[in-house]
Amino acid sequence: MRSLRTLRTTVLVTAAPLLLAVAGLIHPRHLTASTAGHWAGLHIVLLPVFPLLVLGLVVPLWGRPRRDAEGALTVVSWVGCLWFAAYYSGLDAVAGISAGTVVDHGVRGVAGPLFAVGDELGRAGVYGLAVASFATCAVLWRRHGVRVLPGAVVLFAACWSFVDSHIFWPQGVITMLGFAAAFALLTVAAARPAEARAAAVPLTNS
Repeated sequence: MRSLRTLRTTVLVTAAPLLLAVAGLIHPRHLTASTAGHWAGLHIVLLPVFPLLVLGLVVPLWGRPRRDAEGALTVVSWVGCLWFAAYYSGLDAVAGISAGTVVDHGVRGVAGPLFAVGDELGRAGVYGLAVASFATCAVLWRRHGVRVLPGAVVLFAACWSFVDSHIFWPQGVITMLGFAAAFALLTVAAARPAEARAAAVPLTNS
Protein backbone atom coordinates (compact mmCIF):
# COMPACT_ATOMS: atom_id res chain seq x y z
CA MET A 1 0.00 0.00 0.00
CA ARG A 2 2.81 2.39 0.89
CA SER A 3 4.58 1.61 -2.42
CA LEU A 4 1.42 2.44 -4.36
CA ARG A 5 1.01 5.72 -2.46
CA THR A 6 4.64 6.61 -3.15
CA LEU A 7 4.13 5.86 -6.84
CA ARG A 8 1.05 8.08 -7.01
CA THR A 9 2.88 10.91 -5.26
CA THR A 10 5.85 10.54 -7.60
CA VAL A 11 3.58 10.78 -10.64
CA LEU A 12 1.92 13.87 -9.15
CA VAL A 13 5.12 15.79 -8.41
CA THR A 14 6.93 14.87 -11.64
CA ALA A 15 4.05 15.52 -14.05
CA ALA A 16 4.65 19.28 -14.40
CA PRO A 17 8.44 19.19 -15.00
CA LEU A 18 8.08 16.28 -17.44
CA LEU A 19 5.36 18.14 -19.35
CA LEU A 20 7.55 21.25 -19.43
CA ALA A 21 10.46 19.16 -20.71
CA VAL A 22 8.31 17.91 -23.57
CA ALA A 23 7.15 21.47 -24.26
CA GLY A 24 10.77 22.56 -24.38
CA LEU A 25 11.37 20.20 -27.28
CA ILE A 26 8.85 22.12 -29.40
CA HIS A 27 9.56 25.59 -28.01
CA PRO A 28 10.90 27.88 -30.78
CA ARG A 29 14.57 28.71 -30.32
CA HIS A 30 14.06 32.30 -31.46
CA LEU A 31 11.13 34.69 -31.65
CA THR A 32 10.60 35.67 -35.28
CA ALA A 33 7.63 36.64 -37.41
CA SER A 34 7.29 33.03 -38.51
CA THR A 35 7.41 31.58 -34.98
CA ALA A 36 5.54 34.33 -33.11
CA GLY A 37 2.13 32.68 -33.24
CA HIS A 38 3.52 29.39 -31.97
CA TRP A 39 5.56 31.25 -29.35
CA ALA A 40 2.54 33.08 -27.90
CA GLY A 41 0.22 30.08 -28.15
CA LEU A 42 2.62 27.75 -26.38
CA HIS A 43 3.02 30.17 -23.47
CA ILE A 44 -0.74 30.52 -23.17
CA VAL A 45 -1.03 26.74 -22.85
CA LEU A 46 1.85 26.58 -20.34
CA LEU A 47 0.63 29.50 -18.21
CA PRO A 48 -1.07 27.20 -15.64
CA VAL A 49 1.66 24.55 -15.84
CA PHE A 50 4.71 26.46 -14.56
CA PRO A 51 3.15 27.16 -11.11
CA LEU A 52 2.54 23.40 -10.72
CA LEU A 53 6.31 22.93 -10.64
CA VAL A 54 6.14 23.75 -6.91
CA LEU A 55 4.08 20.60 -6.17
CA GLY A 56 7.39 18.80 -5.72
CA LEU A 57 8.07 21.11 -2.76
CA VAL A 58 4.54 21.52 -1.39
CA VAL A 59 3.42 17.89 -1.32
CA PRO A 60 6.25 16.57 0.94
CA LEU A 61 5.36 19.24 3.53
CA TRP A 62 1.58 18.85 3.24
CA GLY A 63 -0.30 19.60 6.43
CA ARG A 64 -0.67 22.32 9.01
CA PRO A 65 2.75 23.65 10.04
CA ARG A 66 3.71 23.17 13.66
CA ARG A 67 4.92 25.93 15.94
CA ASP A 68 8.57 24.96 15.78
CA ALA A 69 11.56 25.23 13.45
CA GLU A 70 10.06 22.81 10.94
CA GLY A 71 6.85 24.80 10.90
CA ALA A 72 8.73 28.04 10.27
CA LEU A 73 10.70 26.43 7.43
CA THR A 74 7.46 25.09 5.97
CA VAL A 75 5.99 28.59 5.87
CA VAL A 76 9.18 29.89 4.23
CA SER A 77 8.82 27.17 1.61
CA TRP A 78 5.20 28.11 0.94
CA VAL A 79 6.10 31.78 0.57
CA GLY A 80 8.92 30.92 -1.84
CA CYS A 81 6.55 28.72 -3.88
CA LEU A 82 3.97 31.50 -4.06
CA TRP A 83 6.70 33.98 -5.05
CA PHE A 84 7.81 31.67 -7.86
CA ALA A 85 4.28 31.07 -9.11
CA ALA A 86 3.55 34.80 -9.26
CA TYR A 87 6.78 36.07 -10.78
CA TYR A 88 7.43 33.24 -13.21
CA SER A 89 3.88 33.59 -14.47
CA GLY A 90 4.86 37.22 -15.09
CA LEU A 91 7.72 36.02 -17.29
CA ASP A 92 5.30 33.84 -19.26
CA ALA A 93 2.84 36.69 -19.69
CA VAL A 94 5.39 39.36 -20.65
CA ALA A 95 8.17 37.60 -22.58
CA GLY A 96 5.95 34.79 -23.80
CA ILE A 97 2.41 35.87 -24.59
CA SER A 98 2.95 39.61 -24.96
CA ALA A 99 6.21 39.46 -26.92
CA GLY A 100 4.87 36.76 -29.19
CA THR A 101 1.67 38.70 -29.82
CA VAL A 102 3.34 42.00 -30.73
CA VAL A 103 5.80 40.31 -33.08
CA ASP A 104 2.97 38.31 -34.64
CA HIS A 105 1.17 41.59 -35.35
CA GLY A 106 4.26 43.24 -36.83
CA VAL A 107 4.86 45.72 -34.01
CA ARG A 108 8.54 46.66 -34.07
CA GLY A 109 10.84 47.77 -31.26
CA VAL A 110 8.71 46.34 -28.44
CA ALA A 111 9.88 42.73 -28.06
CA GLY A 112 13.31 43.72 -26.70
CA PRO A 113 12.02 45.70 -23.71
CA LEU A 114 9.43 42.97 -23.04
CA PHE A 115 12.19 40.36 -22.93
CA ALA A 116 14.22 42.52 -20.54
CA VAL A 117 11.29 42.85 -18.13
CA GLY A 118 10.41 39.18 -18.52
CA ASP A 119 13.96 38.08 -17.72
CA GLU A 120 13.91 40.09 -14.49
CA LEU A 121 10.59 38.56 -13.48
CA GLY A 122 11.82 35.09 -14.32
CA ARG A 123 14.99 35.43 -12.29
CA ALA A 124 13.04 36.74 -9.32
CA GLY A 125 10.72 33.74 -9.59
CA VAL A 126 13.57 31.23 -9.72
CA TYR A 127 15.21 32.84 -6.68
CA GLY A 128 11.94 32.30 -4.81
CA LEU A 129 11.92 28.68 -5.98
CA ALA A 130 15.49 28.25 -4.74
CA VAL A 131 14.55 29.58 -1.29
CA ALA A 132 11.56 27.25 -1.19
CA SER A 133 13.79 24.35 -2.24
CA PHE A 134 16.27 25.06 0.53
CA ALA A 135 13.52 25.31 3.14
CA THR A 136 11.83 22.10 1.99
CA CYS A 137 15.09 20.15 1.95
CA ALA A 138 15.93 21.47 5.43
CA VAL A 139 12.64 20.12 6.79
CA LEU A 140 13.09 16.78 5.04
CA TRP A 141 16.68 16.58 6.30
CA ARG A 142 15.45 17.04 9.86
CA ARG A 143 12.89 14.29 9.35
CA HIS A 144 14.75 11.77 7.20
CA GLY A 145 18.46 12.56 7.44
CA VAL A 146 20.95 11.85 4.66
CA ARG A 147 18.34 10.01 2.62
CA VAL A 148 17.29 13.36 1.15
CA LEU A 149 20.82 14.38 0.10
CA PRO A 150 20.77 12.98 -3.49
CA GLY A 151 17.46 14.66 -4.25
CA ALA A 152 18.59 17.92 -2.66
CA VAL A 153 21.80 18.03 -4.71
CA VAL A 154 19.92 17.45 -7.97
CA LEU A 155 17.29 20.01 -6.96
CA PHE A 156 19.79 22.78 -6.24
CA ALA A 157 21.60 22.05 -9.51
CA ALA A 158 18.29 22.35 -11.38
CA CYS A 159 17.50 25.65 -9.65
CA TRP A 160 20.91 27.03 -10.60
CA SER A 161 20.44 25.98 -14.22
CA PHE A 162 16.87 27.32 -14.32
CA VAL A 163 18.01 30.92 -13.74
CA ASP A 164 18.93 31.40 -17.40
CA SER A 165 17.59 28.34 -19.22
CA HIS A 166 13.77 28.61 -19.20
CA ILE A 167 12.71 25.43 -21.04
CA PHE A 168 14.76 25.98 -24.20
CA TRP A 169 16.47 22.93 -25.68
CA PRO A 170 18.89 21.60 -24.61
CA GLN A 171 19.67 23.21 -21.23
CA GLY A 172 16.08 24.00 -20.32
CA VAL A 173 14.85 20.51 -21.15
CA ILE A 174 17.63 18.96 -19.09
CA THR A 175 16.78 21.36 -16.26
CA MET A 176 13.15 20.21 -16.24
CA LEU A 177 14.25 16.58 -16.25
CA GLY A 178 16.49 17.47 -13.32
CA PHE A 179 13.51 18.82 -11.39
CA ALA A 180 11.55 15.66 -12.14
CA ALA A 181 14.43 13.48 -10.95
CA ALA A 182 14.92 15.57 -7.81
CA PHE A 183 11.24 15.46 -6.87
CA ALA A 184 11.14 11.70 -7.42
CA LEU A 185 14.22 11.18 -5.24
CA LEU A 186 12.81 13.37 -2.46
CA THR A 187 9.47 11.56 -2.61
CA VAL A 188 11.15 8.19 -2.22
CA ALA A 189 13.37 9.52 0.57
CA ALA A 190 10.35 10.86 2.45
CA ALA A 191 8.27 7.72 1.91
CA ARG A 192 9.66 6.05 5.01
CA PRO A 193 7.95 7.61 8.03
CA ALA A 194 10.17 9.30 10.58
CA GLU A 195 8.69 7.19 13.37
CA ALA A 196 9.51 3.99 11.51
CA ARG A 197 13.05 5.25 11.02
CA ALA A 198 13.32 5.98 14.71
CA ALA A 199 11.96 2.57 15.61
CA ALA A 200 14.59 0.94 13.45
CA VAL A 201 17.33 2.34 15.70
CA PRO A 202 18.08 -0.22 18.42
CA LEU A 203 17.64 1.03 21.97
CA THR A 204 20.43 0.47 24.47
CA ASN A 205 19.80 -0.38 28.05
CA SER A 206 20.58 2.42 30.47
